[in-house]
Amino acid sequence: MAEIRTAVAIVGAGPAGLLLSHLLHRDGIDSIVLESRSREEVEKTIRAGIVENVAVDLLVETGASDRVLVDGHRHEGIELQFAGQTRRIDFQKLVGRSVYLYPQHEVLIDLVARRLADGGDIRFGHEVTEVVGAETTSPRVIATDADGQPIEVVADFVIGGDGSRSVTRTAVVGSQTGGYFREYPFAWFGILCEAPPSSKELIYANSEAGFALISQRSATVQRMYLQCDPEQDPTAWSDAQIWDMLQERVAGRDLAEGPIFQRDVLRFRSFVAHKLRNGRAFLMGDAAHTVPPTGAKGMNLAINDVRILHEGLAAFYRGEGESVLDGYEERALRRIWRAQHFSWWMTSMLHTAPDASDFDKRRQVGELESVSSSVAGSTYLAEAYTGWPYDD
Repeated sequence: MAEIRTAVAIVGAGPAGLLLSHLLHRDGIDSIVLESRSREEVEKTIRAGIVENVAVDLLVETGASDRVLVDGHRHEGIELQFAGQTRRIDFQKLVGRSVYLYPQHEVLIDLVARRLADGGDIRFGHEVTEVVGAETTSPRVIATDADGQPIEVVADFVIGGDGSRSVTRTAVVGSQTGGYFREYPFAWFGILCEAPPSSKELIYANSEAGFALISQRSATVQRMYLQCDPEQDPTAWSDAQIWDMLQERVAGRDLAEGPIFQRDVLRFRSFVAHKLRNGRAFLMGDAAHTVPPTGAKGMNLAINDVRILHEGLAAFYRGEGESVLDGYEERALRRIWRAQHFSWWMTSMLHTAPDASDFDKRRQVGELESVSSSVAGSTYLAEAYTGWPYDD
C-alpha cells in the first residue's frame, strides 16, 4: 500500500475542505484533500446559494473568491408573504448588513481554481474507507485512488469535511449516526427553470396550500421550491402542475414561467454530531451538522467551522501547542446551536405540518404578523439571517 505523508489530511472537497486547504496554504502548511467525486461532479453539484456578509468578507479578504462580488447578487432583504399580504424585512435598515445570492457550486468552482493555481494537492476520485489512529499523533486515512489502488495518508491531523454521510464521523463519535437528530415531516420540491426573475429578492410564502420559496440564479435561470411530502416522486408532476402549485402559493404575484430542466426532492433534517473532535481527528461542515435549508445556514456554518479550525491549526504550527484547537468544539457549537434554533424557527413558522389544526394555522399567521410588524422581531430575523458577527 502506498503511504503518503502530509501535515493535514482533509477528507472531502466541499466548501469546508477546500477553504481550509486554501487558508492553510497561505500559512505555508501542507495539506492533501481527498474527494470521492470527480472535479466535474464537485463543480456541478447544485446546492443552496445564500452567503452571509461575514462569510463573503472572509472569502474575499483571503483571496478565495473575488467573483462573489462580481457575479453574486447582493440582497438587502427578503419578502414574507402570508394571509394575502407581503411584508419586507429590510436587512440594511434593521442591522446594516446584507447577504449574497451565490450558489454553492460557484463557490466550489472558485475554490478549486484557487487551490490548483496555488499548486494545491486535491485528489479527485479517491474513496476514503476509514480513518484510524485518531487518538495518536499520526492519524491515518485509508483510501483507494482513482485507479482503485489502496493508499494510506499519514498526517498530523485528519479533518472530516466529507458531508452528511461522513466516514470520518465514525473515527470521531464511534458511528456514522452518532449525534442529535431531528427529521421533519415535509420536504422541498425544487426546480430549476428557464425564466426571468420573478422578484429581485427571495420570497418566503406561507399559504393554506403549503410553503413556497421563490429564489433566483441568474437573469435566465431561476430556482424555486414548494413544500411536499418527503416521499414525493420528482417525476410524478407535470410542469403545468408544478407551476399551478407555485402560482397558488404566491397568489397575487404573477410568477414568470418557463421550461423546467431540473427537479429534485430535498428532505429536511437537523443533525449535530455528539462530538466534533477525537484526538487528532475533527469534524466540520455537514459532517458535523446539518440544518433545514429555510434559514440558509448550511454553507455559512461550514465556513465558520473552517475559520475556527484554521486558527487552531495555525497556532499549532507556530509552536503554540493545541490550546486553540482545544477550544474548537465549544466555539463552533455556540454558532451551530444558534443556527439550529433559527433554522427550526423559520421552518416551523413558514411550513404547514401534515397534522396542523386550524388553530395551528392561525397561530402561525399570528406569529408571522408579530415578527414582521415588530421592529424587535424583524431585527432578530434580519440579524440571524444575515449572520451573527464572528466571535473572537
